[in-house]
Amino acid sequence: MSVSVRFAPSPTGYLHIGNLRPALFNWLFAQREGGRFVLRYDDTDVERSKREYADAILEDIGWIGIRPDLILRQSDRIALYEAAAEQLREKGVLYPCFETPDELERRRKRRMARGLPPIYGREALSLTAEERAAFEAEGRRPHWRFLLPNFQSDPHTPERTEVHWEDVVRGRQTVDLASLSDPVLVREDGTYLYTLPSVVDDGELKISHVLRGDDHVTNTGVQIALFEALDFAVPAFGHFNLLTTIDGEGLSKRTGALSLRTLRTDGYEPMSVASLAVLTGLAGSIEAMPDLASLGKRLDFGGVSASSSKFDPAELDRLNAELVHAMPHEAVADRLAEWDVPEADRAAFWNAVRGNLTKVADAAAWAAVIYRGLDAKPAFAPEDADFLRAAFDLLPAEPYDRATWKSWTDAVKASTGRKGKSLFMPLRLALTGLDHGPELAELLPLIGRERALARRP
Repeated sequence: MSVSVRFAPSPTGYLHIGNLRPALFNWLFAQREGGRFVLRYDDTDVERSKREYADAILEDIGWIGIRPDLILRQSDRIALYEAAAEQLREKGVLYPCFETPDELERRRKRRMARGLPPIYGREALSLTAEERAAFEAEGRRPHWRFLLPNFQSDPHTPERTEVHWEDVVRGRQTVDLASLSDPVLVREDGTYLYTLPSVVDDGELKISHVLRGDDHVTNTGVQIALFEALDFAVPAFGHFNLLTTIDGEGLSKRTGALSLRTLRTDGYEPMSVASLAVLTGLAGSIEAMPDLASLGKRLDFGGVSASSSKFDPAELDRLNAELVHAMPHEAVADRLAEWDVPEADRAAFWNAVRGNLTKVADAAAWAAVIYRGLDAKPAFAPEDADFLRAAFDLLPAEPYDRATWKSWTDAVKASTGRKGKSLFMPLRLALTGLDHGPELAELLPLIGRERALARRP
C-alpha cells in the first residue's frame, strides 16, 4: 500500500508547538515509508480563517524543514462536499433537523433526568412533510444530521453497535455508535462542519493513514461509518497523546502560546523545537536531534505514552544549547559577519564562545566584548586595582596564541604572589566585564594586546 498522510490545520491562528507534533508525526512517517505528505487547510470556517494564517503555516513548517507534496484548501473543494451530501441524502442517511440550540439543550436535560444518555433522540425523523413546511414557514432553516448505522430496522431503537479498528498507536480500539448522537454535518446556513469535508478529502485523496491527536478517538467511529456510507476505503488510524504545558493546560492558537514564529523570533533552532515536539511523551530520553532524518529514526508509535504529556518549555533552552554547542562555525558564518567578527577570527571566535551559548544570537554579546570593548570599566577595590595595573604591565608582546594566557598569568603570579580566584577573577572582570564566560586562554588572542591594554584600570 502506498503511504499517503495529511496535516490539516485550520488557518485561524499561528501554529504552536502542540500543532507541530501531528505535522511532524505525519511528515516523519511519510518520509520513512517513502510516502506522500499533504498539507490541507481546513478553512471552511470563513469567519475565522485568514489567508495570512495559511501563509504563516506554510512558512512555519518550512522553517522546521517540512515540505508538502501537495497543498489543498477545503474552500476550493465545496463542490465535492455538496456532491457527497447529496449522495447521503439519496441514501436516506442525511436528514434535516429544525431544533434550535435551546430546544436541544432542554431535551438533553430531560434525557439526563430520566437516566438516559444525553444524545440526540432523532425526533426530526418523525416530522411529517407538513411539520417541516411549517418550520420553514416560520423562517427556520434545517441543519442536517448523519444517521448512524446503530439500529436494525427502527432508528428510534438504537442497539449497541461496535466499530473496531487496530489503531497504529493505541492498538485495538472500540467505539459503540449507540452511545453517540447523530453528528451534524451541515449547518443551517449550508456550510459544512469538520466531519464531512475531512472524510471526503481523505477518501478522494486516498489518504492511507490518519495520524492525529487522541482527542479524535471517539470521532473515529463516526468517521469510519461515514467512509463506508460514501463508499470510500477506510484508512488506517493512529491517535497519539497530546502535549500540554507543565501545568497540564492545553495549548491554543488563540493565545499564541509557544507559537513557532515566536520561538523562531526568540532565536531557537528549528531542530530544538522539532525534537521537543516529537520526543515528549515517547519512550527514551529527550535529546536534541541534529536533523529530521535522525528524529525520524526515534519515532516509534509503540513507544507513545497513553496519557497526555506535559512538557517544560525550559527544555527548549537545554536542547537548543546542545545544538549550538555542536555547530561548526560555517553554520553561523553569516551571523558572525553581522556582528563584525573579522573573517580571519571567525572559526577561533566561534570555537571559543559556543560552549557558553544557549542561542546563536548570544554570541553577539561576546563579539561586542571582544571587539568593541566594555561599555563601562568595572569598579575595583584599591588593592585589586593596584594588582591589575601591575598585571597589565606584564602583558606579553604579540603574537598571541592559546598558551599566552598561561605564560602571562604565571608571570603575574610570580610577581604579585596572587593565585587562584584572587588572581584570575580580577583579570577576567577587567578583560570582559563579567565574572563568567569562555576560557580566557581562548579569548585573549582574540582581544589582542592593544584592546587588552585599553581595559587596564
